[in-house]
Amino acid sequence: MSGSVNKVILIGRLGKDPELKYTPSGTAVAKFTLATDEVFKDRTGEQQKRTEWHNIVAWSKLAEICGEYLTKGKQVYIEGSIRSHQWEDQNKVKRTSYDIVARDMKMLGSKADSERAAAHAAAAAAEPAAPEGAEPPAEPSISDDDIPF
Repeated sequence: MSGSVNKVILIGRLGKDPELKYTPSGTAVAKFTLATDEVFKDRTGEQQKRTEWHNIVAWSKLAEICGEYLTKGKQVYIEGSIRSHQWEDQNKVKRTSYDIVARDMKMLGSKADSERAAAHAAAAAAEPAAPEGAEPPAEPSISDDDIPF
């Protein structure tokens, strides 16, 4: 058995349409936000709702599928792992951000939601998103420097 586990499972709604780009080597990368809600009662007994926003990054074929079929507001299941990024801001303060690297995605919600997503994808297909002939490798070796955003 492994000494550690880095696994995340989220069910939420997209905050915006995925942004699909390609690395210089032709590997697809999609980035989007996902909102999850938590409902609880506060000390006074009143029901409260807290929304948590997650930055999702998908690679290769999964990125292309996300870019084609997901739209803002769509409910999805995301399974992946957490990756942190550290940097210094303009004031030399160390900052950390966290991304969820998606390994699996399942579209949820009603059939009408799926049909709207398919119609949106068909409209978007009128413009090519990738340079012709760009085929991502089966097992990409990707570093943080390859991320185009």
